[in-house]
Amino acid sequence: MQDQLTDILRLVFLGNTVQQYLIFAGIMLCGFLFKELLSRLLTTILFQALAKRFSSEVTKEEFKRLLVTPLEVLAFLVFLYMAFDSLNYPPELGLPAKNELGLKRILQRIYGIFLVSSLTWVVMRLVDFFGLIFSKRAARTMSKLDDQLVPFFVDFSKVIVVLFGFFVILGTVFKVNVAGLVAGLGVGGLAIAFAAKESLENLLASFTIFLDHPFVVGDLVQVGEIIGTVEKIGFRSTRIRTMEKSYVTLPNKSMIDKPLDNLTLRTFRRVKFDITLTYNTTSEQIKAIVADIQHLIDEYPRTNQDGRVRFFNLGPHSKDIMVLYFINTIDWDEYIDVKEEINYKIVEVVERHRAEFAFPTQTVYVKQEEA
Repeated sequence: MQDQLTDILRLVFLGNTVQQYLIFAGIMLCGFLFKELLSRLLTTILFQALAKRFSSEVTKEEFKRLLVTPLEVLAFLVFLYMAFDSLNYPPELGLPAKNELGLKRILQRIYGIFLVSSLTWVVMRLVDFFGLIFSKRAARTMSKLDDQLVPFFVDFSKVIVVLFGFFVILGTVFKVNVAGLVAGLGVGGLAIAFAAKESLENLLASFTIFLDHPFVVGDLVQVGEIIGTVEKIGFRSTRIRTMEKSYVTLPNKSMIDKPLDNLTLRTFRRVKFDITLTYNTTSEQIKAIVADIQHLIDEYPRTNQDGRVRFFNLGPHSKDIMVLYFINTIDWDEYIDVKEEINYKIVEVVERHRAEFAFPTQTVYVKQEEA
């Protein structure tokens, strides 16, 4: 029985024994079954080596969310290499040798690309880990400058890591002389620079933002027609959360080229509108309404003394009273609450003086002809 089993294991099919195929299947099965377990084990080891040494602010679960998936891919690639390394290429196919251009070399290079890419992915997640540490430390400081510097340098570091991984692929997988390639770019490098003109402009604009400080993370800004709170200043773009809670991404170049109003730096909010009264309103009623609204605005605790209420215009449908005042707040919720309360009081003033609000009307006179 044992001899029969040995003979079966020694049977050759497509240049490999049954035993080799079983070893291949076993390694692949172990890869599928244990890649997650192995990745979690590696994550735990890295957490003990890095997180506990550099920061106790990042939890183990946060660290696992960053590294488990890329380490799973890396572990599976290792098992994949071990599995295929146990097999021989079938000589019946007549494939070229590894040092010759053919299926073997193509597969080898594809595997190398995936391996370097997975290692680059792991390093990028480690960059995210250190970015998480510094962002939590920055959140405890009063300055908002560090809040915007952290994501910028995280993005910048990721770009460096990706470029390094790309050059590693060129050097190790495709055997390109990277040093000679970089040194010999010459005119080609100039062409690439022109092709990446927009990206370079956005990069320089990001440095301008950090140096001039026209705004920081958390400021309420208006750029063109967009009004919102700055949530992130990145390597290439700035992210803004608008009043409608949409998430707008603007190139950094647009943030410095367009007129930008930093609404957070205002000491107050301006309110201006017209009260339209019917033409039936008498001058005595208008004088009383203007005086009462002026007194209301001057005495209101959240407005300053720069408010103006004036009988401003004789419109086509109404007698118009201009109301202009300033609320001593930059908070949006407080602003609309104060504005609402003042509006209620203004309506009460108009109603108290028995005046009526006007709306667009037309009077048509029909002339009757005598029979």
